[in-house]
Amino acid sequence: MQGGFRSRRELLSGAAALMGGAAMAEPEGLLLTGGPIYTGVAGRPMVDALVSRGGRVVFTGSRAEALARAPHARRIDLAGASAFPGFVDSHCHLTEIGLLDFQLNLTGTASVEDLKQRLRAFATAHLTGFIVGGGWIETHWPEHRFPTAADLDAVVSDRPVALRRSDGHALVANTKALELAGVTASTADPSGGRILKDDGGKPSGMLIDKAQALVDRHTPAPSLEVKGQALSNALKLYASRGWTGAHFMSATRADLDLLNRMAGAGQAPIRVDLYLDVAYADEVLAHGPGSDAESRIRPRGVKIYMDGALGSRGAALLAPYADAPDTMGLLRSDHDTTLPILRRALKSGAQVATHAIGDRGNRLVLDWYQEAFGGSAPAKSPRWRVEHAQLLSAEDLSRFAKLGVIASMQPSHAIGDLYFAPSRLGEARLKEGYAWESLLKSGAVVTGGTDAPVEKGDPLIEFYAAAYRHALNGFAGPDWHLEEAVSRPQALHMFTAAPAYASFREREMGVLAPGRRADVSVFSADLMRAPFEDIPKAQARMTIVAGQVVHS
Repeated sequence: MQGGFRSRRELLSGAAALMGGAAMAEPEGLLLTGGPIYTGVAGRPMVDALVSRGGRVVFTGSRAEALARAPHARRIDLAGASAFPGFVDSHCHLTEIGLLDFQLNLTGTASVEDLKQRLRAFATAHLTGFIVGGGWIETHWPEHRFPTAADLDAVVSDRPVALRRSDGHALVANTKALELAGVTASTADPSGGRILKDDGGKPSGMLIDKAQALVDRHTPAPSLEVKGQALSNALKLYASRGWTGAHFMSATRADLDLLNRMAGAGQAPIRVDLYLDVAYADEVLAHGPGSDAESRIRPRGVKIYMDGALGSRGAALLAPYADAPDTMGLLRSDHDTTLPILRRALKSGAQVATHAIGDRGNRLVLDWYQEAFGGSAPAKSPRWRVEHAQLLSAEDLSRFAKLGVIASMQPSHAIGDLYFAPSRLGEARLKEGYAWESLLKSGAVVTGGTDAPVEKGDPLIEFYAAAYRHALNGFAGPDWHLEEAVSRPQALHMFTAAPAYASFREREMGVLAPGRRADVSVFSADLMRAPFEDIPKAQARMTIVAGQVVHS
């Protein structure tokens, strides 16, 4: 993020202070005025004042009437900042966001040499043990290649190292880690994974999708104490960025237990809906989602993976990769194992969220959903989701609306991926990619997220990407299909009302109207009118959840 932001440490400490007595609900309520307040309500999109009491909005309208209705409320002067319905990240990985503070963080790594320098510095500061890290992405590197075991060995050869790519679908391991995992030239690719090899047939160090498990099973897991601190850091960071809620994908049972404990202690500043990894989802599959409407922490459903990622060539395509004609990607799930899970979820009411990036991966998800539904959309939509929905063939795009399936998409993926997607896909297939506007025109629900820590996890970047579809430096290539950008009201809907619908909360939140939860995101820029280039430079000035100021 550019501009005048405080440091991450300062943001976290400020949010931590607010989680004490300053975050208590105001008994006489809050009165916001002094800047535009966008309600998200058709016919009354902007008001001068808002009053909340008891955690809910009780009035929106003129400043004079607000003062008359709530003379003793705590008055908050927006000082020209703009207020919106609470922004919700529809797809993130909270534990992984927080764990970046406890591992070798390679976010922003500029080259193979930069990666090696960062590894050297970390190894010098941490003299023993398995080195684990992540966040690198090679698509802008001058070397134009993945890192290798040889690169890592040149820095650390006496202990294992495993460094995950930012998308989470690939890692590079040094020779010591490969030896520990028993990966040799004769090791076969596991189902749903690939071991990349050099021209001589030797493992290069790159493990794609399910092949990562070969090393992961030997990697020391973070303790519950560390995971708890990571989650706490992630929640505070998200509150500081203006998020009032998050949909936590691929969560574990331990994640759910830790978050429930935090909520019980009054230490959950934002709302979290969890979609549990299928390995930890028996309870939610059997009994359905959490039903406590007052809880900030709710298990909602199950997360499944269909394929991998485009950058590491794991996304399952209908035709070979343009820059690797020997592969069409990987499938991480199979029909006969997945259909019983889908049927259990449909019976219990658990939501299903399935990762699919390639056009083949998306087609199979829609096929399997349709089969579980009995051939057509149920009368009462279960609101199942496809996470990412990045590449969609023309004949599959309209199926989202027809089946009542939600497209859960991350706008920042486009402004990063479109630098390398042309080489992966070829020009003709690029029109399949990141088709937000086409999906909306088809009648589908599109809900917006970040996939953090794959991306930064900033609502301002996501809004900018959705409505402008340019890189943060203002660049857009001739094949970026700018016609797929959405309007500013549509972008606002993607991060407010759509996430509420996608988690069955639309009667509670998503707009600022009397009776709804008083969840408010306040930004220094007026997202509906500011020049696009100013939006990523703005700041989250205040975050309000249930009438409580959790960040300012």
